[in-house]
Amino acid sequence: MKKEIQRCGWVGSDPLMIKYHDEEWGVPVTDDKKIFEFLVLESAQAGLSWRTILYKREGYRKLFAGFDVKKVAKFTAVDVGRLLKDPAIIRNRLKIEATINNAQRFLEVQKEFGRPVGGRGEPRPKRAGSFSKYMWSFVKGKQVNGKRKKLSDVPAITPEAEAFAKDLKKRGFKFLGATTIYAHMQAVGMVNDHITDCFRYKKL
Repeated sequence: MKKEIQRCGWVGSDPLMIKYHDEEWGVPVTDDKKIFEFLVLESAQAGLSWRTILYKREGYRKLFAGFDVKKVAKFTAVDVGRLLKDPAIIRNRLKIEATINNAQRFLEVQKEFGRPVGGRGEPRPKRAGSFSKYMWSFVKGKQVNGKRKKLSDVPAITPEAEAFAKDLKKRGFKFLGATTIYAHMQAVGMVNDHITDCFRYKKL
């Protein structure tokens, strides 16, 4: 008899949720484009279920320029109007405007935490942006092992999430409070919050 795979209790039986849990949730992410994608989706989730957002993920990808932060940062009021008419995403003006604002702030963080690239001797070398470097600094550069034995052990926020959210707010980001940011930290693997008997727990 085949042994049943143990997963975190929040997953349920939805195929897309299972795929997300098994392949993405909690896997450490350092790619800035992927990080921006998760920030867009997490900010859109406020007040809604993650399942709802997952089913609109490809709509967001298409309408928000493949999550190209530089392109999204240049969206105008005309783009906001266009997006408000498309049912492929959550049609909430404040959330859409927040995403554009956050793209602009994201670029500022990249610039601040960038690293020089190019050959030696260049008088003014170009800089490669790194939001990832900034983000991971809130957990000192490595994944936190939650060691949660059951779903009820998983907190809604942590001191690290509060510090991260507070700093984002100071920098002008919107729709990214501590609860939303902790969900983001779980998603991008800053913390391993798979319950200890979940088959994914030891794989991260």
